[in-house]
Amino acid sequence: MATPSSRPELKIQPWNDPQAVPYISIERVTKKFGDFVAVNDVSLKIYKKELFCLLGGSGCGKTTLLRMLAGFEEPTSGKILIDGVDMAGIPPYERPVNMMFQSYALFPHMTVEQNVAFGLKQDRVPKAEIATRVADMLALVKLAQFAKRKPHQLSGGQRQRVALARSLVKRPKLLLLDEPLGALDKKLREHTQFELVNLQEQLGVTFVVVTHDQEEAMTLSSRIGVMNLGEIVQVGTPKDIYEYPSSKFVAEFIGNVNMFQGRMIEDLPDRVRIESPELGGTIFVDHGVSSAPDVLLWAAVRPEKINISIEKPDQADNVAHGVVKEIAYMGDMSIYLVQLDSGKVVRVTQPNAYRHADDLITWDQSVYVHWHPSSPVVLGE
Repeated sequence: MATPSSRPELKIQPWNDPQAVPYISIERVTKKFGDFVAVNDVSLKIYKKELFCLLGGSGCGKTTLLRMLAGFEEPTSGKILIDGVDMAGIPPYERPVNMMFQSYALFPHMTVEQNVAFGLKQDRVPKAEIATRVADMLALVKLAQFAKRKPHQLSGGQRQRVALARSLVKRPKLLLLDEPLGALDKKLREHTQFELVNLQEQLGVTFVVVTHDQEEAMTLSSRIGVMNLGEIVQVGTPKDIYEYPSSKFVAEFIGNVNMFQGRMIEDLPDRVRIESPELGGTIFVDHGVSSAPDVLLWAAVRPEKINISIEKPDQADNVAHGVVKEIAYMGDMSIYLVQLDSGKVVRVTQPNAYRHADDLITWDQSVYVHWHPSSPVVLGE
């Protein structure tokens, strides 16, 4: 999966620079609705030109946090600063912010260009400037030829771009997007993700995107903030979040993962060994971890990092025997569900690098699963 974390302007990674000044500072923000705590003591720093994703399941507090940035909700406690200015008491229309809603909220009786121009007219921008800015923005989102059409005459992807153009034509310093691609079908969503990244790069606007779609967050973002139960449980680049999850929850929420429960039987600074009844053997990890003795741990191994073979590999650790119970051919890869002798079912994905690659292993076949010592991540609760 391609991620934009290698984009030229983000190679500096301001979040790793202690001298860098954040564009958005969320400081110990809590939001309560009666007795319900929607956002719980959240602190977060977002930098200029970032495309930052708030990722989490339904009800985790991500949209509430976005609405507080926009000014539609006020924090119960804590404060939000944008470009060094405390936003307390500042209404939405006076903030350097625009928000694109999941529903797009286009005016059905207006043409595309009228929809895009609406905010500028409200701000009493001169007509000539409105015409120029609307034309430039429609060209940027590749909708110039649809300027005279009404929203009902457009596809879902085109309506999404109209809403985006309307949000950006006012030149906000910060654009907030609530599930911006949720209404699109899978193929169009994948295509639009890259369009959104390219547009954000060209304009240099800071984007904060709310989504529940892990793949969308991985593709779009410079960094991701994973939310659960009103709290941010991990912030990092897509690679950091996927390869080095900070908890069992994050590992299970981002992508697919196999969890092997066990206890440490060897603990050295540069390596550990875990005994796992679920594996039916030992897990060797070639890097140290911080853990108290005899604490229950989980070794997380991603499906694509597990090898599957008919012959038993020459290794004592990180190997188990099982039987193939299910196979799913996905075109670019095949998914195997292997039931180990312990009874645990392990998910393995293998790329179909050549035709008939999946024919080598079939249902009910006796196989071995095994992986490199660098593959597991050891996690607590």
